[in-house]
Amino acid sequence: SDYQQLGYNLRSNLFQGGPLKTRSLVKDSYTPDIIQKASRDPNNWHGRKIYELGKWYEKHFLDVNVQKAMREKYG
Repeated sequence: SDYQQLGYNLRSNLFQGGPLKTRSLVKDSYTPDIIQKASRDPNNWHGRKIYELGKWYEKHFLDVNVQKAMREKYG
């Protein structure tokens, strides 16, 4: 049966799990001096302005609150 097959796979260690050591793509791609020299502009976050992110979050949480109110009212 499937249950016995799963037990056999667990006993024989076919499911060994993930790697013991994780790696970062950023650390693999760039040398440490490049990462340290990187300047972060607080007004420009990945090409977006902070106020644009604020507007998005404001709309998002308004939508979440409307959904909660609808669930409470109509179930």
